[in-house]
Amino acid sequence: MGIKRFKPTTNGVRHAALVDFAELTKHKPEKALLEPLKRTGGRNNNGRITSRHKGGGHKRMYRVIDFKRTRVDDPAIVIGIEYDPNRTCRIALIEYKSDKTRSYILAPLELKTGDTVVSSNTENIEIHPGNALPLARIPMGTAVHNIELKPGKGGKIVRSAGTSAQLLGKEGDYAIVRLPSSEMRKVLINCRATIGQLGNVEHGSQSIGKAGRNRWKGIRPQSRGVVMNPVDHPHGGGEGKTPQGNPHPVSPWGWKTKGFKTRSKRKYSNQFIINRRTK
Repeated sequence: MGIKRFKPTTNGVRHAALVDFAELTKHKPEKALLEPLKRTGGRNNNGRITSRHKGGGHKRMYRVIDFKRTRVDDPAIVIGIEYDPNRTCRIALIEYKSDKTRSYILAPLELKTGDTVVSSNTENIEIHPGNALPLARIPMGTAVHNIELKPGKGGKIVRSAGTSAQLLGKEGDYAIVRLPSSEMRKVLINCRATIGQLGNVEHGSQSIGKAGRNRWKGIRPQSRGVVMNPVDHPHGGGEGKTPQGNPHPVSPWGWKTKGFKTRSKRKYSNQFIINRRTK
């Protein structure tokens, strides 16, 4: 796994730095675990754009990921590591020994083909990347990912490339976890998490090299507000290059965009947050 650079034969590859996919061992997805993926172009059911700068892009199929890991004490063998176009981390195809059923899980950094992974509720299971356990059964200081917020609902946080959270302590019904954002929060101790740091750690070091690569991802171009007309943006208008003026800076709808807190002061999860990432 590493970053691949190119000879500057064209402007598109001159500054490109891309992941080399060296960790992939299986290149064709499991057909039984694919589902169609509907594309909206950023439009709602009325046809109006509610999420800007979306559209186009390559056709994709959704890979059904097992975020819950509910097959307890049923070992599975890793068949291969695959690319998933719908997320930044890699996914692993596993096959359960009991009935040869296959499923996808998020692939930790050190997981390899032929390894055995298991989901369990006991302390006898080895603390090995890919094994899933309740937080109550995981030793303090362990790096984990794919953490549940409600028992049985499946992993909701720490699922992107190269990320991991650290289990800092346990107090009564809650475990204290430090998230990748440096936020410290309480999570119910019965919630499950998977051992290890997620793979594709070089994802953040990529340089796309050309605008077309973003179009392949379904990301359309953006225009700055200061180059628009006043009817289109509060920063628009003026003669020549005009500063954005007051109030500044704001969104196309007049909302402040730098330092303006949008989180509700009465949000239900505030009680679980010990240290905010902003402190």
